Amino acid sequence: MAREAIFLPAEHGYRFCLYTPASGNCEKAALIYLHPFAEELNKTRRMVALQVKALAEAGYSVLQIDLFGCGDSSGDLGDATWSAWLADVEIAYQYLRQRSAAPIWLWGLRAGCLIAASAAPRLPEKVNFLFWQPMLAGQVVLQQFLRLAAAGELTDAGEGKGVVARLKAALAAGKEIEVAGYRLSPLLANPLALAEVNPLNGVTSNLIWLDVSSREKPEISLSTTAQLDNWRNAGHQVEHQTVSGPGFWQSTEIELAPALFDATLAALEAVQ
Repeated sequence: MAREAIFLPAEHGYRFCLYTPASGNCEKAALIYLHPFAEELNKTRRMVALQVKALAEAGYSVLQIDLFGCGDSSGDLGDATWSAWLADVEIAYQYLRQRSAAPIWLWGLRAGCLIAASAAPRLPEKVNFLFWQPMLAGQVVLQQFLRLAAAGELTDAGEGKGVVARLKAALAAGKEIEVAGYRLSPLLANPLALAEVNPLNGVTSNLIWLDVSSREKPEISLSTTAQLDNWRNAGHQVEHQTVSGPGFWQSTEIELAPALFDATLAALEAVQ
């Protein structure tokens, strides 16, 4: 598997990418991978690397991009803005389209799905979507992130109470905050809080939505069911499945969900 490290020029520096071309002579599709938020990026690297390898061997090219302020790209999270992240998707698209003539998919994990849904209308062509454990709303992403600060102060006789509210108030006032060693700008946090995985209107595309659950008999939440219906009603072809596995994006140790690998490839093959 030939993998290329690439530094794409962008506003405020460069964006680090890994490009893994499809094996063989028949490229079925090309995917842009959009990573999750903050520490989840690190916790999910192993899962994503193994899936990229399997995809390439099956005939799919993948471009992984570290968004502005993340991973090995320029800046740190405190420098990032929501508009810069959406522009990064456009940069990734332009590069991938130069390398591939195959149909393009936006592959998001957790908050990466919000970025995919928000960036797709900015692209010059229809794209398809692969969602892994999507976050339905950016407000939930932000809330979970801010709770890290509250958890860090709970050891001080209840001092954690009210921390989340104070941090939200600071962001609303246009102030930068710091949570668990991460700086966060209101130019990222406030638009993120408004983002949702809403369907595109006026175009029809494929959506593969894969959830992971450690429960023996997982149930689809009402909010997930409603959003899946929204995509179907907007004319998109939707495939949803819940596979068995751990919450690898949040576990203390690096964990894998092998069933997700198989489900991803099977769903993509069904579309070809």
